[in-house]
Amino acid sequence: MHSYTYKDIWKVSIPIMLGLLAQNIIQLTGTFFLGHVVNPDHPGLAGIYQSASGLAGIYYVAIFTLCFGFSIGGQIMISRRNGEKNYDKIGTIVIQGLMFLQVFALILFFMSQLLIDQVLSTFLKSPDVFDAIDRYLSIRIYGFFFAAFNVMFRAFYVGVARTKVLTFNAITMAVVNIIADYALIFGNFGCPEMGIEGAAIAAVLSEIASVLFFTIYTFATVDFKKYGFAKMKFKLSIIRSILNISSFTMVQYFISMSTWFIFFVAIEQHSEDALKITNLVRSFYMVYFIPMNALATTANTLVGNTMGAGNIKGVIPLVKKICLLNLGIIVLMMGITFISPEFWISIIAPIDQKTLIGETVIPLIVLLFSLPISALSIVVFNSISGTGNTKAALILEMITMVIYIVAMSWIVIYKEMSVAWCWTVEYFYWGPLLIFSIVYLTRARWQNKVV
Repeated sequence: MHSYTYKDIWKVSIPIMLGLLAQNIIQLTGTFFLGHVVNPDHPGLAGIYQSASGLAGIYYVAIFTLCFGFSIGGQIMISRRNGEKNYDKIGTIVIQGLMFLQVFALILFFMSQLLIDQVLSTFLKSPDVFDAIDRYLSIRIYGFFFAAFNVMFRAFYVGVARTKVLTFNAITMAVVNIIADYALIFGNFGCPEMGIEGAAIAAVLSEIASVLFFTIYTFATVDFKKYGFAKMKFKLSIIRSILNISSFTMVQYFISMSTWFIFFVAIEQHSEDALKITNLVRSFYMVYFIPMNALATTANTLVGNTMGAGNIKGVIPLVKKICLLNLGIIVLMMGITFISPEFWISIIAPIDQKTLIGETVIPLIVLLFSLPISALSIVVFNSISGTGNTKAALILEMITMVIYIVAMSWIVIYKEMSVAWCWTVEYFYWGPLLIFSIVYLTRARWQNKVV
């Protein structure tokens, strides 16, 4: 039976990696530009804008992960059908997923408006941070509809292992976002100077560009007959099949990102500077997560394809190969950062508050030492979802979350320790998750899961 080589893994993961790089450029560009907003009447505004956009971004992702979790369920089904060579059943999964996600995005849109008014205003300590978040999210949440379209097409192309398109799509998004950020944040090219609202509009425009790209590319390159895209009828049975897999993933992702959001809100209670430092560390985390997420997604889809092809014995060796690749890349990135952390921090630090550079070094180092653990953990854990055993993955996530929340409650909320100590909670998440995931893959009966 066919087993995936390191070359095969690279062929799938590099386009995803490049795609994630372009997507993270979108986030980092916003952080960089907002860090250069200067208002003599409001010193420290750049840092507030950076913190607000970072916290708002986590909020947006936490809500939207419900859509993304659904698409992962679709991706698991698509990759299994692809491995089985039942290509004509794939298009129906995509079409039904698109229909469901547009309705779901509408629900999230109105739910999010309610949460902004009722929840965020209650829990945020700084009125300046809340005002900036409110202005950003009032525009950003329109992106739900376009992002819901995009994640389903991402599921399709990852599921059939045609990941190169993700790179081109992400580059398109990045180019649109960079130009729109520069024009709308600062008022260039004849546009009004909109500050943080400009960053929100730029993010939505990039998602619209992504929809247009996927639509044109799919019509131009995909064999609709081969993949069964001609069948446009709504079939509740397919939605139900996707939800049987994805409901656990949706809950898992939502809880995971929600606790991440709570972590940032808790840091905001310490001080505005603590939130600014944490947001700078988060920007580095996003960069480190590019290869980690890419290889985790690769593990998810290749495990599904391997099982679909009937090569059950090939799953564990495949996971080991992906783990080694991920670990090697992360160790290299750690070494590059250690050479001169102050230099890297200075690139994105607020222009009107350079004192934050030195204060960010120790929290960043704390994060760096957790990366080898997270690099292994994210691959092994996503491999469990790739087998279709999403209920087991949810259970492992819940157990891990209990440990994480207890640690966060003690270190961040009750003791209000320094920002560096607060970042040690990452060890309480990735460490237990790695142990639980290894035990599951080596001891549990996941081999006969049908999706």
